[in-house]
Amino acid sequence: MDLTIVVVIAYGLFCLAGGIIGYAKAKSRASLIAGIISGIVLFVSAYGMTEGIRIASFVVLIAAILLGVRFLKTWMKTRRLMPDLLMILLSLVTLIVVGLDMLKKGKGDAFVS
Repeated sequence: MDLTIVVVIAYGLFCLAGGIIGYAKAKSRASLIAGIISGIVLFVSAYGMTEGIRIASFVVLIAAILLGVRFLKTWMKTRRLMPDLLMILLSLVTLIVVGLDMLKKGKGDAFVS
């Protein structure tokens, strides 16, 4: 399996697990819903990437940016390692790996394989 796909799936698993943990610890329904939605979006995008659907990579980049910014805002206030800094780092790794993969494959139209 391609490293990029593995990274996206792992990122999706961390989002899903984070939402479940957020609900279990703080009874945060928002964390649960956001974690489930983020995880599903990332899993579907990973599948799309395996099928050569290039827009799936853009969806991953957008998700990683949005999640990274969301956790960066919280981390700037709290300086908590978990989950804020961990999610910032995972977002950055995902952005770098997917971005480099897109540059490597980036020939022609970005939306059609």
